[in-house]
Amino acid sequence: MTFVFPSIRHTAASRLCLLLMMLSRVAVPVSASENWPQFRGPRGDGQSPAQGLPVTFGEAENVLWKTPVHGKAWSSPVVWDQQIWMTTATPDGKELGAICVDAETGKILHDVVVFRIADPQFCHPMNSYGTSTPMIEKGRIYLHFGVHGTACLDTTTAKTLWTRQDFPCNHFRGPASSPIVVGELLILTFDGIDVHYLVALDKITGKTAWKRDRNIVYDTTDNDYHKAYSTPAVLTINGQMQLVSPSAGATIAYVPQTGEEIWRVRSGGMNAAALPLCGHGLVYVTSAAGGFQLFAVRPDGRGDVTDTHVAWKFSKNVPTRSSQILAGERLFMISDAGVISCVNAKSGECLWQKRLGGPFSASPLCADGRIYFFGEQGTIPVVAVADEYKLLATNQLDAGFMASPAVYNNSLILRSRTHLYRIGKK
Repeated sequence: MTFVFPSIRHTAASRLCLLLMMLSRVAVPVSASENWPQFRGPRGDGQSPAQGLPVTFGEAENVLWKTPVHGKAWSSPVVWDQQIWMTTATPDGKELGAICVDAETGKILHDVVVFRIADPQFCHPMNSYGTSTPMIEKGRIYLHFGVHGTACLDTTTAKTLWTRQDFPCNHFRGPASSPIVVGELLILTFDGIDVHYLVALDKITGKTAWKRDRNIVYDTTDNDYHKAYSTPAVLTINGQMQLVSPSAGATIAYVPQTGEEIWRVRSGGMNAAALPLCGHGLVYVTSAAGGFQLFAVRPDGRGDVTDTHVAWKFSKNVPTRSSQILAGERLFMISDAGVISCVNAKSGECLWQKRLGGPFSASPLCADGRIYFFGEQGTIPVVAVADEYKLLATNQLDAGFMASPAVYNNSLILRSRTHLYRIGKK
């Protein structure tokens, strides 16, 4: 999930090819039955090619199965083949583990405790000790609980292959950044009130490949304004991979293989949580509470590009918790208080806003010309991808949502506070 606390249309084939070469996500095969291996899906953008997802559903409609999930954990489900995985944690943070569910039946296949923590750091009641979404690939899943530990498990046996518990960080309100895999590296983010760095591990052995301090100059000595909860995005710019990582005070792009800094924007703000998106030659970033809030940057610069490469800024009803959806030339988002916005992705112009009421923390899903939003009180509005507001349905499930959705074989995989659902047409 994403979490934070309160405190140019190209019609010619040649131009299209050039755009794709200049700015694209790391290539991932696209199919309706693709895996959902990480936070916000295979491309990290909340998009799915699935067709025929139900528009209307509820506790007595289009629920293929519903499985109770113990503990208090807001991590989003990830899917590989027929396995659904998510982290779990006791409310006091003394037991941290993982649950694996069969995607066809809803049966729990594995339920394991990975770490036992004698003295966990404080966690804000709105957060959980299992908020970071795992990263899964064939045969392996990578679990991250911030300072409390990182582990790699065998997905067949649920046996632990390696662990690390030696990375310092005072999260102050609890951890929430999710891990990502880039080639043979597992990238972790630590943005506390005391330290701020990224670390890359060899995903096979767990050994450190590189570590990079952020070296951000903050405009306040209040350390509470120095923390963040973001997950980086991997983009390819002019043939070079970039790891774009928002933080408190700044957004920084790194060479993922080495951790070398490429560019940075002094975007201000605190508690950055949303995953960056890319398109139209721009990267879209939110700074969460304060600062630029939502901004677009041209990612072809070097060094500090704050004054030269920021294309536009937008600050009205920008979410501090959930990520945006980029659909064509439109950015869609929902604020913490439940205001849906549609923004022109090229210019930053607001096209429309509609107040639904909140609160909302989970990130939305876009599929088949529709956007699904997931409320903390269980409300799930579905709107059309359109230049005007068009509500298609308002659904309701019990318990409410902090975790973001996944997709499996043209069905929704939804984790509420208490249950895991598979929503599909019967």
